Amino acid sequence: MVSEKQLFRIAFHNNGKVYELFCESVVSSNLWGFIEVSGLVFGEGEGMVIDPTEERMRDEFEGVETLHLPMHSIVRVEQVAKKGQAVIRDRESGEKVTPFPISPPRSRN
Repeated sequence: MVSEKQLFRIAFHNNGKVYELFCESVVSSNLWGFIEVSGLVFGEGEGMVIDPTEERMRDEFEGVETLHLPMHSIVRVEQVAKKGQAVIRDRESGEKVTPFPISPPRSRN
């Protein structure tokens, strides 16, 4: 019998933003008030198009085996069938945040 890996989407507050990323395990931590998140899953980056937000998150969490998140920072945890796009959202508006400006800044004349 082949067992399939579970996959979770977890959303949590981090530095004034809401991060949504994918992982293989979410459990209560031995540290009181924390949740353990492990097996972070990012896209393979094999295609021609690279998502800058996911690339930023991959760099930020590079080498992390287990993320210990305070319970009060967790927005939601969902078990999902397949991986989607990891995103960073503005905490207030819920809109996606891009890691760099899309249009150049206007001059002040």
